[in-house]
Amino acid sequence: MLGIDIGTTATKAVLIHPEGEIVCSASRPVDLHSPRPGWAEEDPRQWWDNVRALIPELMEKADIAPDRIAAVGVSGMVPTLICLDERGEPLRMSIQQNDARAVEEIEELKGKLPEDWVLETTGSAITQQSIAPKLMWLSRREPDVIRKTVSICGSYDYIARRLTGFGSAFVEANWALESGLYDYRKGVWSREIAEAAGIRTEWLGEVHPSHRIVGTVRGDHGTGLKEGTPVIAGSADHVASAFSAGLVEDGDLLIKLGGAGDILLTTDQPAADRRLYLDYHLIPGRYLINGCMASSGSVIRWFQRELAGGAPLDQLEREAEAAGAGADGLVLLPYFLGEKTPLHDPEARGMFVGLHLGHKRGHLYRAILEGIAFGFRHHIDTFREMGFEPRRVRITNGGSRSRLWRQIVADITELPLESIIDHPGSSLGVAFAAGIGAGLIKDWSEIHKFLRIEERIVPDPQHRERYRTLYRVYRDIYPNLLEQQHILARLSRGGGGDGGGNQGGASGAVQPRSPFFLN
Repeated sequence: MLGIDIGTTATKAVLIHPEGEIVCSASRPVDLHSPRPGWAEEDPRQWWDNVRALIPELMEKADIAPDRIAAVGVSGMVPTLICLDERGEPLRMSIQQNDARAVEEIEELKGKLPEDWVLETTGSAITQQSIAPKLMWLSRREPDVIRKTVSICGSYDYIARRLTGFGSAFVEANWALESGLYDYRKGVWSREIAEAAGIRTEWLGEVHPSHRIVGTVRGDHGTGLKEGTPVIAGSADHVASAFSAGLVEDGDLLIKLGGAGDILLTTDQPAADRRLYLDYHLIPGRYLINGCMASSGSVIRWFQRELAGGAPLDQLEREAEAAGAGADGLVLLPYFLGEKTPLHDPEARGMFVGLHLGHKRGHLYRAILEGIAFGFRHHIDTFREMGFEPRRVRITNGGSRSRLWRQIVADITELPLESIIDHPGSSLGVAFAAGIGAGLIKDWSEIHKFLRIEERIVPDPQHRERYRTLYRVYRDIYPNLLEQQHILARLSRGGGGDGGGNQGGASGAVQPRSPFFLN
């Protein structure tokens, strides 16, 4: 089975055998574009070029013929917005799930629709992640794009549609659910929300569960895949990654240290809370309550590039370890792209608080690692307020390769963590789902064949009280400086200086790669 993941910083692909073997994997980098503060865009054509390069590379590595690939699944960022023309071609760059441009439209839509009704209907509040405000933004600022739009979809839907020759307009169930446009209780698109946002319902495709076969490979598009190979609907990346990390039982929790920070909890019952998101689990009948921090590993990449002169991460880690727990009284708020859950505030801003002249580079780097861990602790406290208690916690993604960061997360959350060796993440989960869809794998529990636990990290009791104190400071900073953050956010959007267009890095700049942050 072939699994492809359209990630924020890389496109990944993996070949697996139904008996539990990860045959081989490969990846290619992706460029994140942020031409203005709060904007996050990518080029879908680059994803497709990566897919066409990766599949032949995998078949060559594994020394297999195309007819040995029995099924294909694609996962990806969600809910990325892609506007397609009548030929299925993207009309502009994607608008990413953590893009924070539609501030005014979010508030306008909240004014049109009862917030409690939206939460009850869609499972999520109207937030920075919602698709409707982004389409409203496009209709006002890029009307030519909206005029030519025939269909909209997400990152992995786009690749699956291309593989199947654009035979039908479909989206996977979790893109629908996280879009904020889908009535998950009735299983239909919400006409009320679409009308309030001025969205044409004909743009919205048929909704399929992740493991359902939606078509077969059609046409000669340079992938080397055999025509007629089944393609499933695919999966949201964090959902596939959670499943492939072994989250199958009620109370299983996953912390993902990627470019963004995901945290997911398995439950047998849907539970909607305006602070969090609700997803369908890959296993039918189960759900994932989850949060996503807009910036995680991306803050590290920013620091490494802009403030650390490109210093190697292993050097920064040594300096951070020497700085000691609490970074000598320095706290970071990691809201560098606003914040998604649990704040849902696109105008939140990142900040270092407590700086003094004794602080060195290692203290700043340590504060970044700790600040992101405080964000995960905030989510775990939110789960508990909802009545859910984590029972088994696993940690994955590029950042989990850092022994220091793993220990910091364990210390701050006060939970023992299990890290997984060489975990392919989302691409493994969606390849497994392809095996289920094609009938090659009979039971979802067989995912455990593919897992190897590296170690169990236990919280260090010596750091407990210090981190509890710093966590209280962390939680107090945001509400106490709320007005100031919003003023600065407005200024960065063009209220002063050069209008904001030259901040945050040049559009098209390639993000530096590191061994820790490849997803």
